[in-house]
Amino acid sequence: MSPVESGREQLLSKAFVGLVDTLVDNYDIIDLLDRLVAYSVELLAADAAGIMLVDSQRALHVVASSHEDAEVMELLQLEADQGPCVECFRTQERVSVPDLTEATGRWPVFVAAVESRGTYRSVHALPLRLRGEAIGAMNLFHRQPGALPEADLALGQALADVATIGILSERAVRRGEVVTEQLQTALNNRVIIEQAKGVLAHRGNLSMNEAFDRLRRYARNRNVLLSEVARQVVETDLAADVLAGATVHSKVAHQR
Repeated sequence: MSPVESGREQLLSKAFVGLVDTLVDNYDIIDLLDRLVAYSVELLAADAAGIMLVDSQRALHVVASSHEDAEVMELLQLEADQGPCVECFRTQERVSVPDLTEATGRWPVFVAAVESRGTYRSVHALPLRLRGEAIGAMNLFHRQPGALPEADLALGQALADVATIGILSERAVRRGEVVTEQLQTALNNRVIIEQAKGVLAHRGNLSMNEAFDRLRRYARNRNVLLSEVARQVVETDLAADVLAGATVHSKVAHQR
């Protein structure tokens, strides 16, 4: 085994152990999905990754992204109501686009918007599905055109399946039903987390990525739900502690 293969195998083991460790009582779905997109970027040599989930009205929403540019790409698809991730969700099948410039006839509005930004050239979308029902999709973005090896696509689907398992409860898996309440909770938590990122970015003169990193690190270091820390940042004066990296604030309940 080459050093590169050995390194990837170690990262893969770390990824699955880390993801499985989050599947405990009272786990944080947003934190799970954030870890998932980060591991996807590392393991699949992607430049960015993002995840969309469907709500109880069957409308897609962005819930996790590894970079702001990836979130913009997801939002462009939602605005145009077309693109790899949207199609992947609707067909429940993998959608691979080695070169977006060749997909103008397929998604004219989305491709035109992407070309005007000059960011990513290839996209690979993988469904989050359980027993024939899709609950979302994961996008892998690359700045250079090119296909992904079948082995990488299979690994990406395995990671997407981990996300699906994390979102659905054990009872729902047995019954084959989507837990819409959990999905809605994830979407609601995403809103409060975005608000907290804005507060931290403004007060700390940070980028949104830096603000999220501070928020996430604070929550993980204290074993507190990411969504709970975000709520306290928005509703109390916890932002100062998060920005300073101070000791755990008494206003945030310790959650296990």
